[in-house]
Amino acid sequence: MTNLIKLAEMLQDSEITILKSLAKRELVDAHKDLTKSEFYRSAMYLENKNLVDIIRAEKQVVVIDRNGKTALEVGLPELRLLELLRKESLVLSEAENRLGNDELRFAMGYCRKSGWITIDNGGLKITSEGRKIKTSEESKLLKKIGNGEMDLDKVGYLQHAYVLLSKRKKMISTIPRVSIHLKGNALGSEVLKFLPKGKRIERLTPAMLKSGTWKNAIFRRYDVEAPVPTADIGKKQLYLQFLDDIRLKMVELGFEEMDGPLIETQFWNFDALYQPQNHPARTWTDTYHLNSPKLGRLPEGKLVDAVRSAHENGGKTGSIGWKYSWNRDIAKQLMPRAHTTSVSARVMAGDFKVPGKYFTIGRVFRPDVLDATHLLEFNQLEFMVVDENLNMGNLMGVLKKFAEEFAGATKVRFLPDYYPFTEPSVQIDGYSPELRKWVELGGAGIFRPEITESLGISAPVLAGAFGIDRLFQKKIASKDIRELFSDDLAWLKRKEVIL
Repeated sequence: MTNLIKLAEMLQDSEITILKSLAKRELVDAHKDLTKSEFYRSAMYLENKNLVDIIRAEKQVVVIDRNGKTALEVGLPELRLLELLRKESLVLSEAENRLGNDELRFAMGYCRKSGWITIDNGGLKITSEGRKIKTSEESKLLKKIGNGEMDLDKVGYLQHAYVLLSKRKKMISTIPRVSIHLKGNALGSEVLKFLPKGKRIERLTPAMLKSGTWKNAIFRRYDVEAPVPTADIGKKQLYLQFLDDIRLKMVELGFEEMDGPLIETQFWNFDALYQPQNHPARTWTDTYHLNSPKLGRLPEGKLVDAVRSAHENGGKTGSIGWKYSWNRDIAKQLMPRAHTTSVSARVMAGDFKVPGKYFTIGRVFRPDVLDATHLLEFNQLEFMVVDENLNMGNLMGVLKKFAEEFAGATKVRFLPDYYPFTEPSVQIDGYSPELRKWVELGGAGIFRPEITESLGISAPVLAGAFGIDRLFQKKIASKDIRELFSDDLAWLKRKEVIL
């Protein structure tokens, strides 16, 4: 049962004003002592307390738009043209100077169609019918609306003018307006009987504290359980937060972060990774290319010579190579990197520590069909582990741990795979109950000696890459990978932060 005494003590003065008004009238839509916003706000409060019923009604109103405001000030262009021609006939250039090109073109068409002017040899003349025109229905309607608004159902005899002005650019607009009427109910009438006597205090002030008048004052009771708007607190974009968490976990596992450029030469993206220059993955169907500038720089000569030899004849690696003539100009070509393995190649050619653990998280770019599981640009988590005694079993254990830790996968599978830069190679999949299918999470393998030995490394290097976008998609149970980069504020606000 509602405690009417407490409810009465919670009422604001504006709410009491409305309830007292409803005690005298069946319906109320405003009050002289309250502004419009105060009335509507108090009405919502009273409805939440079930003390009034709100009857909502929608109506269409007509307001003047941008060009209509100009016409209201200086006149419609057709009437202004007639006013000019009453004084003298004008050539087109002079009329354009006075009215402007856009307004003249409309006014000429309107007046000529109405038989108010004639156009002869580039000159404009007013007709006898045109001299009779002092105003128009459209002008009358604009003046009737003025700077306020008019109910659409009150346009009356100016309905034809309303239709004509509606067809003209930015003259008038018809917009919906929602009006409310408050209707009293039994609970609202009953609560008035329990209003506290005397003046109530809404807010404690410093002056009251100093004077001590607060001691005998009657304060309005506050309803701490009243519904309030949801507060959208500031938070990091969900996917960016996830990437930061991955970085932290990788560092905690002892990995050192790598970094590299988004725009890469084909040398680092392909050649240093022992991918032949005639490989299909290097064509426009699988790789983007930069139009301008087209070429970048190659590293110092010994490194380039070692990579060239590995491609042509295997160099000093014991391989027979790809048996073709390697082209420096192709290796110089610039491209948005297709994988973060280019970063691994740069690090291996630099200050590479053995033993060591490295990782990078970065954006890569590939032509693809945009759908729920594929993007044209996406992020990869790339890692390398190097030591003298590592093997494929170690690599599969690392991959399984990553899939469970980062993707929340409970079921994983390994499939034999092929990559030009690793041997042996493996693909890791995680099962998605939401999509009801296996989803590829990443690929891995042991870098071929044609890569590592060309870069001066003798120890085995375990390497892998995860499509980290898909890991996060699985983690939040999203059916569409495009949601990760959504600008839908409603989705971003309601989606919980993943830790």
